[in-house]
Amino acid sequence: MIAISLLVALAASDAGAAPAVKEPGDLWEVTSKMSMEGMPMEMPANTQKVCAPKTWTEPPGSDAGKGCEVLDFKNTATATSWKVRCAGPPAMTGEGEITRQSPDAYTGAIKVQSEHGVMTMKLDGRRLGDCDLATSKH
Repeated sequence: MIAISLLVALAASDAGAAPAVKEPGDLWEVTSKMSMEGMPMEMPANTQKVCAPKTWTEPPGSDAGKGCEVLDFKNTATATSWKVRCAGPPAMTGEGEITRQSPDAYTGAIKVQSEHGVMTMKLDGRRLGDCDLATSKH
C-alpha cells in the first residue's frame, strides 16, 4: 500500500513538471578539408554534425569563447563573413567567409595564420533538418 501511494505521489509530481524548453536550431552536416602552405600531402576531409541557431550570430561550429574571439561578423541572406583571433598557443588570426547556395547548402573557407604558417580550411555545409540547441550545448 505504501509503494502504491509513493508511485501515485511521484506520478502526480511529474505530471505538474513543465516540459523542457526547446531552442530551435538547424542541424548541419559540415565537411571541412584543411590544407597548409608547404605541407607536401593533403589532409583527409573531416565531416561532423553541427547544431547552429536558425539565425547566425557567429559562424556555425565557432570556437568563440574557447580561446578564440570572433570579430567583424557580418551575416546576410546569402553570405556570412568574419575575422577571428585566437590567443593560442599558438596565437592565430584569420578570416572566414560562407556563401549560401540555398537555405539548405553553403560553401566557404577559413584562412588562418599562425607562427606555424598559413592554414586554409574549405567548408561544405548541408542542412539535414532541425535540432535542439539546448541539448546540443553539452
